[in-house]
Amino acid sequence: MLRAWLIFTLCSLHLLISQLYRTTNAVLAPWLLADLRLDTEGLGLLSAGFFYAFSLTQIPISIFLDRIGAKRLMIGLSFIGMAGAMLFSVAQGLGLGLAGRLLLGVGMACNLMGPLKLLMEWFPPSGFGTVSGLLYAIGTLGSIAAATPLVLLVELLGWRLSFQAIIALHLLLTLALFWVVQDRPLEKRSPAESIKTMSPFGNLRILMRSKDYWIISAGTFVRYGTHAALQTLWAGPLLMEALRFSPVQAGNILLALNIGLIVGGPLWGAVSDRIFKTPKWVVAGGMLMLALITLGLRALPPGTSVLVAGGVFLAFGIASASGMHVYAHIKTLVPKDMAGAAMSGTNFFTMMGPAVFLQGLGIAMQSLYPEASRGPDAFGTALLICIICQAGIGVLYLFTRSR
Repeated sequence: MLRAWLIFTLCSLHLLISQLYRTTNAVLAPWLLADLRLDTEGLGLLSAGFFYAFSLTQIPISIFLDRIGAKRLMIGLSFIGMAGAMLFSVAQGLGLGLAGRLLLGVGMACNLMGPLKLLMEWFPPSGFGTVSGLLYAIGTLGSIAAATPLVLLVELLGWRLSFQAIIALHLLLTLALFWVVQDRPLEKRSPAESIKTMSPFGNLRILMRSKDYWIISAGTFVRYGTHAALQTLWAGPLLMEALRFSPVQAGNILLALNIGLIVGGPLWGAVSDRIFKTPKWVVAGGMLMLALITLGLRALPPGTSVLVAGGVFLAFGIASASGMHVYAHIKTLVPKDMAGAAMSGTNFFTMMGPAVFLQGLGIAMQSLYPEASRGPDAFGTALLICIICQAGIGVLYLFTRSR
């Protein structure tokens, strides 16, 4: 089991690096606007590029993850990501910056699916929910590292050298992955596996015909889409402009959201493994809870105390963490030799969610409230859209199968 836990540690650190890269722009925004001569629209495009590249890369990953193996895919894509990160760190304008972020999105695209595939091989099925929850919790620390720690590093080294320091750490983790990780334990290896002879598109055709796959994918699209739209962009203006918190208070409230994610990942995993024996009820219940909590968030008036707002955001993070277990759910519904394809296919919708909700909510707020697009009424409408989507998909999720 020592090798299994070493692999778990490296997988968790690779997910942490992915989360760190993903959220750096929120902190680096002032420097990027100045150094790359960007406007707000350009900054939005620079941030969205990562998500679009990440999500589209799930398509080839879903085809090849079970055939090539998680280790080789993670290593190969990591070097593409490091090249993109280096290109981004030396960019002087939007063109090179966007190219770097696109390559970075491609490079990080297997840092969740690869670890989940490895954990499926190295840990027993009865504990998969728990160990994957721990993986999510450690990975979420990357979002925290992209806040105050990154600011301190940027103030010391500048944003370009700071980014290159992250690349150096990423390189060390990739080399460790090469030396330590095996795709499966020795006793599970066989000279001839049926997956080698299967058409690479066969798994996708099977998934496309599955009602459960589409419901589960819609669930993760809504859950992570509404979550990331709030966490990565709209929560700041909501807290500071509509609810009138100071920047420091808003930062503390958003920290509560991340703490909720860290607590919720292992918590929901344990509930899934030990109580329900299936992730279905955890995901469906968590989605309905998320709709109720978002309703509470919408009801917060200006002048709300930091403690109350922080409690709502903490609860939001805990409820949202339940949605991470869609991968554990989909893998129980397919044969083991296509679990990687199923999880990657679902992850495509996970990563498309933020792109659609980030842009869609912004368009709705601007169109419906052109004179006050960041006012309380505009945010109330945006949150109402989220609530309707969360509640609707939560009810629909109840009709999926479970094993």
